[in-house]
Amino acid sequence: MNILQQTKQLCQQYNIKPVRSRGQNFLIRQDIYEKITAAAELKSDDIVLEVGAGLGFLTEMLARKVKRVTAVEMDNNLAEALKVRLEKQGMGNVKIVNGNILKSQNSNRPLSNPPLSKGREGWGGYKIVANLPYNITSRFLRKFLSEVEDKPSGMILMLQKEVAERICARPGKMSLLSVSTQFYSEPKIIAYVPADAFWPKPKVASAIIHLTRLLHPLLTKERGRGEAEEKFFRLVKVGFSAKRKQLQGNLTKGLKIKKEDVNKILEGCGLKETARAQELSLENWRDLYFALDRRNML
Repeated sequence: MNILQQTKQLCQQYNIKPVRSRGQNFLIRQDIYEKITAAAELKSDDIVLEVGAGLGFLTEMLARKVKRVTAVEMDNNLAEALKVRLEKQGMGNVKIVNGNILKSQNSNRPLSNPPLSKGREGWGGYKIVANLPYNITSRFLRKFLSEVEDKPSGMILMLQKEVAERICARPGKMSLLSVSTQFYSEPKIIAYVPADAFWPKPKVASAIIHLTRLLHPLLTKERGRGEAEEKFFRLVKVGFSAKRKQLQGNLTKGLKIKKEDVNKILEGCGLKETARAQELSLENWRDLYFALDRRNML
């Protein structure tokens, strides 16, 4: 029995009706599962937080390769089916959590009690594997890249193709999402996944993306990092506030400083007066941040 047949059988058995708004399109291709696990570069002593575990085909593959898996599934029926399946498979190293990953934990600790692990450099010694609905991508990334105390060493995510490409964008096509993600991590698209690799078939293609956490984010520890990051992202948000307008206009209005002062700062950072936010690299944003901060303009 192939994965599609098993998926349909389990859905019928547990009265599961895929809900599009929750991103419940089940992956039915073995080769894609193998690409996900290969991208995670799993070791026998790894700890994995899987988000959107669904019917557990990937959960089972992960559990056979690592020390422990915490599998989070929001849908009650899916969580029950997952529990029964894994018990039959004798997977004793999987903890199933029936809850919303964005709401079932506080802002400092991953969804585990005790915390999943604590690695070197002050961030978590665990990896995240997740199949994310589009509508939670930004909140999910913000939570695990910047908010939680025990941060993952890396993430392997299945996202809509367009979202993955936005995250990995280069100067010329940058956005608030790409700047925010690349500030904390190095993103890379591993593979594209066609719509017919899922059941029910979604309207869009997907992509597997790997995020490697940066040990030293763009800003230094010269001053309180929390305050510096807050100011940095205030600047970026102001810069992208009106996407079709030039950066100098957005900064003049958003930061309430004179146009001529903005233009001098842009020139000092090697940027043209006509530059737009999407054209700036991470290094450009850093230089702009320090130039404005030195003048107490943030």
